[in-house]
Amino acid sequence: MSGNDSNETEARRRLRYAREDLGSASMLMAGADTPRHVCWHSQQAAEKSLKAAFVLEGVDFPYTHDLDKLRNLLPAGWSVKETHPDLAKLTEYATGARYPEDVPELNREDAAYAASAAGEICDSIETEFGRRGVL
Repeated sequence: MSGNDSNETEARRRLRYAREDLGSASMLMAGADTPRHVCWHSQQAAEKSLKAAFVLEGVDFPYTHDLDKLRNLLPAGWSVKETHPDLAKLTEYATGARYPEDVPELNREDAAYAASAAGEICDSIETEFGRRGVL
């Protein structure tokens, strides 16, 4: 298996994990009233999909939850760089949804925003994978 095949396999796996987190967020939105869990799973979906793009490109990425930093470090050609210029709010959910002292109480409006934004990011990354013939 060439390095590129290995990158593609791992990138697809990371994108699948991102989709699974997004699915968890969606199930939680439809059922239990736990907006902080929706926010956390959504942030994780966005983070994993961005990191999948780095893996596909064969580029090292920093171990950070900062979605703006990750997006900005992506190589040229990834549309998410233009379509999602501000991911600070979604980034807050990496720790804020887990530790009560980090952010105010999260509500269903926060959860809806997080799930929608993460879905758009995953869709954007997945579209780029398709354009590159990886899916």
